[in-house]
Amino acid sequence: MHKRLSIVVATGLIGAATLLGAAPANAREPGASEPPRVELVLDVSGSMAAADIDGETRIAVAKRAFGKVVDALPATTQLGIRVLGATYGGKDKKIACQDTQQIIPIGPVNQVQAKNAIATLKPTGYTPIGLALKQAAADLGDTGATRRIVLITDGEDTCTPPDPCEVARDLAAQGTHLVVDTLGLTPDEKTRKQLVCISTATGGTFAAANSEEELTDRVQQLVDRAATPPPVQPATVTGTGSCANAPLLAPGVYTDREKISEHRFYRVAVQPDQELRASVSVALDRAVQPDYGVLLKASTTDGRELVRGLDAGSGRTDVLSAGLRWSADEQKADAKASAEAADADTDDDATRTTEVCLIVSNSFASKVVTDTGMPVELSIDLVDASHTPDAPGLGRGFLFLLVLAIAGLLAGVLAGWITRYWVATWREN
Repeated sequence: MHKRLSIVVATGLIGAATLLGAAPANAREPGASEPPRVELVLDVSGSMAAADIDGETRIAVAKRAFGKVVDALPATTQLGIRVLGATYGGKDKKIACQDTQQIIPIGPVNQVQAKNAIATLKPTGYTPIGLALKQAAADLGDTGATRRIVLITDGEDTCTPPDPCEVARDLAAQGTHLVVDTLGLTPDEKTRKQLVCISTATGGTFAAANSEEELTDRVQQLVDRAATPPPVQPATVTGTGSCANAPLLAPGVYTDREKISEHRFYRVAVQPDQELRASVSVALDRAVQPDYGVLLKASTTDGRELVRGLDAGSGRTDVLSAGLRWSADEQKADAKASAEAADADTDDDATRTTEVCLIVSNSFASKVVTDTGMPVELSIDLVDASHTPDAPGLGRGFLFLLVLAIAGLLAGVLAGWITRYWVATWREN
């Protein structure tokens, strides 16, 4: 009965929306939601047998660190564990690069089961990080909950393709709020670069550990952070290539993906006596050429520019941001000026809701050829306009010229009197 009623209500709302026009897209409102879901992905490849952490093997240190973290997990944590390179020790690379398994499914933690599963692991095979990330994302599902992967490895992927950086970018491009944090055990420079690339592509973090204490602390921090939902969950939106069919957005925080040198269009309805405040941040999830910029521009629906915000740089950066402010009062001022020039009545135009187009563009040149866009976060707010006191009116056109002429005449007469008085006084003395 409830299900039928829900279908009827939903159908009615869809019909009403069709008749009344599309409502602005809204960012998600905070409220009760499913607990965050976390999956630990542990590298158990042959290199984990190296005995270079406090005189012990990397796998032995990792097992103890995992055990301590599992003991400290809250009962509400939805945790799973996946391993890579743990079962096949043969020479067939094709088989070895498929070696990844989920040993603990996502769900409330059974501490004894988790610790026993970890205790049986032995360093064995290759390092298929890209495939493990794909499978971990599938393990977590797409339930709408916050999803995080914590990847712990001591080396770079030895099974490319798929390239783990490209996998991370593809996962991020799906807009499902999946974050990958990476942790390197005594990483070399190549491993560090790959792990940084993976974490940056998804908005995650990278850390390195060279001791058991560091490893335990880092893993605990990442799991604790993963188990805490973010205060604001951005809504996914897809910008378009023109203003005419751009999504209409309400105040909130949104995420999108933008390709190199692409333009993304969005619309915002600004009421009279409102001020639009917007900002955009673009995360650089790949290597780019040293000179770059991000432009956020507001324009009318017919293409007339209203205001712009720009940020540019040269060298290395992680995030580039730009912002702008525009008040509907400015639209009224423009309408009034046009009315005086055309001697027309524009009272209705001055009080009408204004649709503003927001255009996000960039001038990056990437060193990595890919069709996957870069992460974009767009923040929109509408507040009461802060009215600026009117300046004394000096008029326009010929009236303004007349005021200037009178002011010049008075200034000249006053200067002449002062000069005459000074000369007369100088002669007498």
